[in-house]
Amino acid sequence: MDETEFWELVDTTREAAEGDPEDHADLLIERLGRLDPDSVLDFARHFESRYNRAYRWDLWGAAWVLLDGASDDAFDFFRCWLIGQGREVFEGALHDPDSLGDLLADFDEELDGDGEELGYAADEAYEQLTGVVAPDLGIAPAAPEPEGTPVEFENEAVLAERYPKLWERFRNEG
Repeated sequence: MDETEFWELVDTTREAAEGDPEDHADLLIERLGRLDPDSVLDFARHFESRYNRAYRWDLWGAAWVLLDGASDDAFDFFRCWLIGQGREVFEGALHDPDSLGDLLADFDEELDGDGEELGYAADEAYEQLTGVVAPDLGIAPAAPEPEGTPVEFENEAVLAERYPKLWERFRNEG
């Protein structure tokens, strides 16, 4: 599976799920289950490498603004959700995390930002296909600390300055 096929699977299942992250994961498991096990592992490698690429302080700051706070786990689930938003949103966010203020058409705080189930979709599909747990993917794990310079999450002035589009759209409600 190449990168284009990876993103096509992400996009078509997200669109069919109408943006609901849990339905998206279910549809992704279903679609991956129609592939051969090696293709599922290829998908998992693509997903994991993007998940690791998104382990960055600047992106965590953007998640903090969007989610009104983001613990370690919440940021992990946010990165899965971000991949689930497709190539344009994902790459745009990596290029400029504040651009999420423009890239996200809608953001429902009750529904969006948490793609935990997406992170398990390939493992689930592989296990359904083969009856065994997916093997190690053979890619380097994420660094122990996010890439870049830490962000002062608790300092609203810093967040508003660093993420003006996100702050204006999602936090400046009042």
